[in-house]
Amino acid sequence: MPLERGRPRSFDEDAVLDAALDVFWKHGFQSASLSELTRATNLSKPSLYSAFGDKKSLYLKALKQYLNRLAGSHGEALNGEKDSREAVEAYLGSIARMLTDPELPGGCFIVTGTADIGCTIVPEEVEDALREALKDSEAMLREHLHQAQRKGDLPKSASPEHLAALFFTVIAGMAVQAKSGAREDKLKDIINTAMTAWPCSKPPAA
Repeated sequence: MPLERGRPRSFDEDAVLDAALDVFWKHGFQSASLSELTRATNLSKPSLYSAFGDKKSLYLKALKQYLNRLAGSHGEALNGEKDSREAVEAYLGSIARMLTDPELPGGCFIVTGTADIGCTIVPEEVEDALREALKDSEAMLREHLHQAQRKGDLPKSASPEHLAALFFTVIAGMAVQAKSGAREDKLKDIINTAMTAWPCSKPPAA
């Protein structure tokens, strides 16, 4: 429903999306109730739906907000180091900090969301968007590993596809750990162990 002319919105759209993002982050699509969303956004149901559409549309906008504001910073960490191995370690560390940030709901918005996949009340568009977000993130990591191989930072005998899948599984596991209350130092220990899977590109000196 279009807004009436001369009556601009009396709320900050980004702030409302951030509030909705927190609710969906904590509960996922299925368990996030309308009462929680209206309470968090301080908007009535008619105002919320008029501005953002139905629950599905609001969730998809919140997911986009998450990807733009938070997940994008991890990509910067991945591209911020000259050494490919250090870049992956920095990438995982950036994710670990977000997962355990006390100012955030805890865990990963996307991993929490994927727990709902297959539920009958979750729209197909939501499932597709979550799968696409996961696929894009893993593809970014996989491309970095292919570049590492071209640079000689990763031996040709290594499989960028397998390493990307391994590190992404580590990310999902860290998200579950963080959601259960694990602190950043525990996630750093997990990262240190995971990085031992990175094969040496040069043989050890005799």
